[in-house]
Amino acid sequence: MPIQAISWSPSGAVRIIDQRALPEAEITRDLESAESVADAIRQLQVRGAPLIGIAAAMGLVAGMREQRTAARAEFLARLKSLASLLGAARPTAVNLRWALDRMLRVAEATSGDGAELWERLRVEATTIWEEDRAMCRKIGEHGLTILPDGANVLTHCNTGALATGGIGTALAPIYLAHEKGRKVHVYVDETRPLLQGSRLTAWELMHAGIPSTLITDATAATLMRQAKVDVILVGADRICANGDFANKIGTYGLAVLARHHGVPFYCAAPWSSVDAELAEGDLIPIEQRAPAEVTVMAGRPTAPEGMPALNPAFDVTPARYVTGFITDRGIVQPPFSESVT
Repeated sequence: MPIQAISWSPSGAVRIIDQRALPEAEITRDLESAESVADAIRQLQVRGAPLIGIAAAMGLVAGMREQRTAARAEFLARLKSLASLLGAARPTAVNLRWALDRMLRVAEATSGDGAELWERLRVEATTIWEEDRAMCRKIGEHGLTILPDGANVLTHCNTGALATGGIGTALAPIYLAHEKGRKVHVYVDETRPLLQGSRLTAWELMHAGIPSTLITDATAATLMRQAKVDVILVGADRICANGDFANKIGTYGLAVLARHHGVPFYCAAPWSSVDAELAEGDLIPIEQRAPAEVTVMAGRPTAPEGMPALNPAFDVTPARYVTGFITDRGIVQPPFSESVT
């Protein structure tokens, strides 16, 4: 996969593609501290549920580099402090907390002083990244079974290489279908208000040579009515025990439209996005972002000054609208409560 959204720099910093700059420019940044990684997550330089989990794990390593000479107790105290900082960067995606908790467990189970602990954390963060790449491939392989040759797929937000450590979640089956020579075409929702579809997904698909067409979010209903959409593939930031899931705002509306028009609606996500401790979607914390993301675009006002704006980053789609979950463990069919937990 030519797009590498995250990596280690030669100096040991966390190297990212700054996704705010796309598609105008492909800019990489080296993040030297946990604080800079947390800022990058908050500011959407790094985004996508699996990727922010990887970034947080790697951010702990970068942030603890200066603590390698510390005694064990001092090292662990600082580690927990930085994990809390990173965990607060974005509240909705469960992968962030999952990765940080995994790193903390590894540290607590490792004997030795700061040097030994730091090296073990670096290995674990790299393992999380490598596992994510393998996870993406598995999701793609399972998802191929629901993509016929010649399929027209509609997707929302960005769920590809820019959102993961590999080829993506909901885009993974599309990448593999293209790799195998199948004909596949993608309708790309622009995804208001931050245009992750038009800025990121469109850029990825053109980069890969996959036929695609950009549409406004409001065009999806018309395409479904005209029977031009064969399947909808979206990602997830958190999946509850009953199968309700949170994803980029606008996903719920697509699910309702898909049910009305008889279009299969699939959610693709790694098993690490499952929060079995959360019973239903109404319990998912939904991130509320700045009104300026709605009232300003590319530095120019799109609404009168002082106009209030509501800007939830995610919505919740009830399980009853989901045809199936495409995971690295396979495709989970209803009833979800028996499979997800």
